[in-house]
Formats: sequence, C-alpha cells, structure tokens
Amino acid sequence: MEAVAIIIAIIDIIICIGLVMLVIFQEGSSKGLGIIGGGAETFFGKSKGRSIDAKLKKFTSFAAIVFAVLTIVLYLLTGRGT
Repeated sequence: MEAVAIIIAIIDIIICIGLVMLVIFQEGSSKGLGIIGGGAETFFGKSKGRSIDAKLKKFTSFAAIVFAVLTIVLYLLTGRGT
C-alpha cells in the first residue's frame, strides 16, 4: 500500500506542475496579459488564438479535477482521513 501512495503522490505532483503551467499560459481577463495571447493572434489569426485558449481552458478544468481526485485518494490512502 505504501508503494501505491508514493506513485499516486508523484503523479499528483506532476499534475500539479502541469496545472500551474496551464494557468500561466492562459490569457488574462484584460486581453494581452497572457503569455501566448498576443503571439497566437498575430501568428495564427484571431480564430486560432481563441481556439487555443478554449483548449487550454478545457485542459485546465480536466487537470484540476484529476488533481483534486488524486489528492483526496492520496489523503485517504495515507490514513490521515481517520
């Protein structure tokens, strides 16, 4: 059981880092503050920039759900939930 908890903890940390990166890459609410916002609109065109931002939002939502579930499972596996 200890090995499973270690593996889940490592996966949880990797997803956490990926989640932070996804949030950083998203465009800010005041247009132009995101890292890829300006470059995507000029290089790919406005519709491509929007589709990339929509995909980033979907990936961020998915990663956040997986991170939350894995964190709860890890909490229960380590026996701290009792």
